[in-house]
Amino acid sequence: MNKLWEQWGDRLRDWDRHGRLTRKLLLEYLLSLAAYVAALFGCLTLAWLWCSSRVWYSEDPLYQVLRFIEDYLPAFLVLALLLGWTAVTYFFLRRSLGYLDRVVAAAGQLTEDLDRPIRLPHAIGDVQQELEAVRERAWQANRAAKEAAQRKNDLVVYLAHDLKTPLTSVIGYLSLLRDEPELSPALRARYTGVALEKAERLEELINEFFDITRFNLTEISLEKETLSLTRLLEQKAFEFDPALKEKGLSWDLALESGVELYGDGEKLSRVFDNLFRNAVSYSYPDTEIRLCLEKTADRAVVTVQNRGRNIPPEKLERLFEQFFRLDSARASATGGAGLGLAIAKEIVEKHGGSIRAESPGESVQFTVELPLRQA
Repeated sequence: MNKLWEQWGDRLRDWDRHGRLTRKLLLEYLLSLAAYVAALFGCLTLAWLWCSSRVWYSEDPLYQVLRFIEDYLPAFLVLALLLGWTAVTYFFLRRSLGYLDRVVAAAGQLTEDLDRPIRLPHAIGDVQQELEAVRERAWQANRAAKEAAQRKNDLVVYLAHDLKTPLTSVIGYLSLLRDEPELSPALRARYTGVALEKAERLEELINEFFDITRFNLTEISLEKETLSLTRLLEQKAFEFDPALKEKGLSWDLALESGVELYGDGEKLSRVFDNLFRNAVSYSYPDTEIRLCLEKTADRAVVTVQNRGRNIPPEKLERLFEQFFRLDSARASATGGAGLGLAIAKEIVEKHGGSIRAESPGESVQFTVELPLRQA
């Protein structure tokens, strides 16, 4: 019921905003008709008083005209009303069509440079403001689309170029294993390990291509159920233990027990997988990664904080953009396609939550807020 009232409220606000000019013109039209009728009857009253104050003679030509008008007064009144209504209607119709012509001409400026202002009559100033806002939004969206397309193209070129390195290594080491049958077991194991490592890197790059395709061609859909967020985070943190030990990192866990919510466990697991990977990749060696889960009245708040290089504010705002990579020089090593955080943000927002990033001091903190119950 509350949603129904909200929908009706939104419709009434839209009607009030978009119908303001129509109501204004209609009111002016009706007032003009009323003023004309009042003026007509006022003139008739004054004419009647003037005629009553004079002595008329039958041979007076004006008297004959006035008698003729008196005999056919209803017809003359109807004719005067029709002429007045026609004149007022024509004036307002022409005025309204003139406004429409001006709006159509102004609409043609929506794709033009923002430096050229849109000019409309004062009476339709609200329309001018809306057109300017539409042009601003369209210009920003177009610019963002071009930037995203350019970043995507740059990333695809980078990935395509980077595919050659591991592929060449794999072919080289496999060729050695084939051509040198007398290799020692230790050297054979070493070459096999290097080839496997490069093949795994190749698989990561190919998966990035699939991520780019899926993110652009499909919409993320959720399969929600009641799940334990506490258990999900504990399990995910346990899975990352080997990656942490490799860099000398450790967990600082502060997880409130028994936190449950209604959501898609698989998709949320991907969100925290991306956050944990970023934390591991960009942490100083031999430091702690703090993972905290708290529950408020209606939301679960998860924070992931690691000690690492400070992120400048201008880059902090763009972390969740598609194909944005914080450090291009490290992209090859970390395997970052610039999609992880963008996908994470979409998943969180699909759940009705929010995600933000901060960089206080030499640390990076991601905060995820999720509703506990279904919206």
